[in-house]
Amino acid sequence: MQRRFFGSTVASMVDGTAHRRFGEIARKWRGLAEKRRDYFVELYRSGRWKIYYTEQEFVMHMREVTGVVDLWAEAAPRPAEDAERARCNAA
Repeated sequence: MQRRFFGSTVASMVDGTAHRRFGEIARKWRGLAEKRRDYFVELYRSGRWKIYYTEQEFVMHMREVTGVVDLWAEAAPRPAEDAERARCNAA
């Protein structure tokens, strides 16, 4: 299932300054989501997750966290990812 968030329709309705500002905010949210994922990865590697969660709870949270990171990666791609995506679509 492919999701599109802020495709060309929305982007074309927003002027340059507002569009750049939106991009900055979206990249910050993506960064926060990635930090949260990194925190859960560190919990897993250290084994500390067992203090706070059952295995089922931890797996559920980890899936949620990785899903949110994927959503933000799609909504706020980095410039290098945009270039890679364009190359893949052109091929």
